[in-house]
Amino acid sequence: MARLFMFEKPLGMRDTLPNVYKAKRVLRETMMNEIERWGYEFIETPTLEYYETVGAASAILDQQLFKLLDREGHTLVLRPDMTAPIARLAASKLYTEGCPLRLAYAANVFRAQQREGGRPAEFEQVGVECIGDGTMNADAEVISLMISALKKVGLCQFTVAIGHIGYVNALFFDILGNEKRVQTLRRFLYEKNYVGYREHVKSLSLSSIDQDRLLQLLTLRGGEEAIDRAEELTQTEAGFKAVSELKQLWANLQKYGVTEEIKIDLSLISHMSYYTGVLFEVYAEKVGFLLGNGGRYDELLEKFQRSSPATGFSVRLDRLMEAIAERKREEKRTCIIFSQERFSEAFTLAKEKREQGEHVVLQHIAGVRDMDRYTAMFDEVNYLLGKAGKDEPSC
Repeated sequence: MARLFMFEKPLGMRDTLPNVYKAKRVLRETMMNEIERWGYEFIETPTLEYYETVGAASAILDQQLFKLLDREGHTLVLRPDMTAPIARLAASKLYTEGCPLRLAYAANVFRAQQREGGRPAEFEQVGVECIGDGTMNADAEVISLMISALKKVGLCQFTVAIGHIGYVNALFFDILGNEKRVQTLRRFLYEKNYVGYREHVKSLSLSSIDQDRLLQLLTLRGGEEAIDRAEELTQTEAGFKAVSELKQLWANLQKYGVTEEIKIDLSLISHMSYYTGVLFEVYAEKVGFLLGNGGRYDELLEKFQRSSPATGFSVRLDRLMEAIAERKREEKRTCIIFSQERFSEAFTLAKEKREQGEHVVLQHIAGVRDMDRYTAMFDEVNYLLGKAGKDEPSC
């Protein structure tokens, strides 16, 4: 094995520099405040979980899990997502039948990368889980909350694409009949390889009517009218049930006043295998990848021996930062350069400015080697040097 360089980091890991840390903290706190205003309570779960419980329940691929052994020989994983750990916690300690839980989190998750390609192996998510409410009101609530939180942090132009995995599965199984053939088409949709999807459908031994039904799935996009067209296409009870849920969801989203940000997309497929109904993804104009996603997962808690419906969302803070245009820093950053004999005066000035909300650095002049380079980092610099009372320049 090659020797590591002194400053080398593990594959996919990142250092967070001060300016990025500050920006991320502002986003995190703004989103957390909005989430709490909607009645959700924040919790924390362990960074390490058992592979046989949370690791197995997670929808993240096994090869993306960071694994290690404890002293008893049990396999542990760094949590690859937050939904599975919260499902474990809710099933074991919190959930009482018929009493919905509204939980939230801000935490780092870990997913191993075979090759980096700019993709982080550790990143922070902010999200919510609404556990115990199986109605479309809960789905509308978490989608509307996500939209509200994104607007609070200053994201202006974004789209939430909404699909329904139950509708896609109903259509595919009605026409194709078995899981293997269905999985092939689902993979094309997940990869958003629509050309490959069309070519594969045309190669199948199906009637022209069934081929046309599969191809029409790609056209079921837009507003409320897309749901009406989806109803015309389906022929199964499961398909009609999914359409009914989408109609209820749309009506609720209209009451929340968020349908301008919504686009129905019945071809939407997620890599999270535990979704059972409505699912959604959020995109912004300035980035070519999703900022967050969510959906309904009514069967996940059964893996922890507690049956309960649930829905939620998560947003990646690193991608959200890329999506938000750079804005002028609101807080004023000041530096006070002082000599030892004027330390008391400098400290008093720094205290006054901090009480006024400014961010103030108090720096002894002897600790700075390159004054021009150092002071260039601040909006304002005050010099308190020489004898007390002597006028000094400020810039």
